[in-house]
Amino acid sequence: MYSASKYTRQFYPVENPPRRWANKTYIDKAPVWCSVDLRDGNQSLTIPMSLEEKLEFFRLLVKVGFKEIEVGFPAASETEFTFVRTLIERDMIPDDVTIQVLTQSREHIIKKTFEAVEGCKNVIVHLYNSTSVAQREQVFRKSKEEIKKIATDGAELFNRLAKEAGVRYRYEYSPESFTGTEPEFALEVCNAVLDVWQPTKELPVIINIPVTVELSSPHVYADQIEYMCDNIKYRDAVVISLHPHNDRGCAVADSELGILAGADRIEGTLFGNGERTGNVDIVTLGMNMYAQGVDPQLDFSNMPEIAETYERVTRMHVYERQPYAGKLVFAAFSGSHQDAIAKGMKWREEKERDLWTVPYLPIDPTDVGREYETDVIRINSQSGKGGIGYLLEHTYGYVLPAKMREDVGYTVKGVSDHKHKELSPDEVLSVFLDNYVNINDKIKLVDYHFVRTPEINVTVTVEVDGVVHEIKATGNGRLDAVSNALKEGLGIKYSGLTYEEHALSRGSSSQAITYMSITLPDGKNVWGAGINDDIIASSISALFSAVNRSIAK
Repeated sequence: MYSASKYTRQFYPVENPPRRWANKTYIDKAPVWCSVDLRDGNQSLTIPMSLEEKLEFFRLLVKVGFKEIEVGFPAASETEFTFVRTLIERDMIPDDVTIQVLTQSREHIIKKTFEAVEGCKNVIVHLYNSTSVAQREQVFRKSKEEIKKIATDGAELFNRLAKEAGVRYRYEYSPESFTGTEPEFALEVCNAVLDVWQPTKELPVIINIPVTVELSSPHVYADQIEYMCDNIKYRDAVVISLHPHNDRGCAVADSELGILAGADRIEGTLFGNGERTGNVDIVTLGMNMYAQGVDPQLDFSNMPEIAETYERVTRMHVYERQPYAGKLVFAAFSGSHQDAIAKGMKWREEKERDLWTVPYLPIDPTDVGREYETDVIRINSQSGKGGIGYLLEHTYGYVLPAKMREDVGYTVKGVSDHKHKELSPDEVLSVFLDNYVNINDKIKLVDYHFVRTPEINVTVTVEVDGVVHEIKATGNGRLDAVSNALKEGLGIKYSGLTYEEHALSRGSSSQAITYMSITLPDGKNVWGAGINDDIIASSISALFSAVNRSIAK
């Protein structure tokens, strides 16, 4: 039965929180990042990654710049154990990268975990046990003291095994299901573990505060993090880490407010893969910082490659609207949006601005390996003259006059609407070329010849309905003479001949394009364009294009 009455608050807010975090405006430096793609992300896949797929993903994470990578739960399966051993035995872990392994606070699992990391130089061994009211009452059926003893027994076993092996590993502890735990009890358990481990500045301990299940709004979690930071023992020898899940869709907000509240480190995954609704999306979190001028210390400059590798090895899909990474996140279909982007880009070029302030684009798409022409300006029936004109100019070099942009825009939109589909840049170009350029059908230009006496005399040969005509006329210029020939010899009526022209490329072999408008007796303007190696020939072709289009209309 659909009824909200069966739900009640399952979280425990901090009483009278100081909320110093609320007075902070932005995050001013990147946290320590730990990718848990290969453990938390992998365990949530329908088909977990194979050994080779995990190795490829590990290499990707190193390339992106992660210095801490949780590589698995080695006691969980032989595949997990083998993967950790493969990384170590093949010497695949760079000297500046630390691997992390996860273990429950159970003796045989801890021992298997220490076996897995034998011989590795840089390791974080991550201990956890659940502390929430629901888990204590329903799963373990143990008292608070018994739950705390599970944690401290595991911590003591860590010390003993490390001493026997003669190693100095870094340690991490998580009070799993923290969000359903009374903050004061979570603090008590964490401090008890710290008393066992005795952290120092030289060998700090990570206390990880997970949002195992999102139960509250992000500001409540921030209060809890601030409380933990204020009251944890050995604070200057403790790294406060966050591991937010996304059950309420607030993992990024939890993380950002948690960092403002004093957290030093984030555990998450690329694109938010993880149990249920997933982990915090480190791509989004890192790029949010980047968009505010803070270097995330992770390299997302080739987002398409990162997404392709992720999709291939995990068999997951990066949603088209996924922030910063989705295929449509920079796309503007709306005509007003396209116009604003095009004008913003032009303004930026004119002003030679270094700072990015282009409307509708929070970051420069090229920073993450995307292209304006194919990723930003997307053409369909909702598009406008600004976007279509921008695409033709910046992709193909056609700088249409403002009024012609509007005319071409309506034509392109009509084609898209009729086909009921988005048009690719090449399809937009085809619509422009097929409908406006070198149109020579109704009145077909066969030849022309000029003589100066001192006016310009022209003989124009045309074909109309299969009949060839030779027309003579004069004018004050070559184009004017040809125009007069069409008016006088064929009785075509128009006025207001206006045109613009430019070279399509640099160099002596470049072609010229002319854009031409004629005004019909009813006041309507008709546009045409001509392309030729010769500027005069291109203007005559443009005139014939406009005249032929006027007849077709």
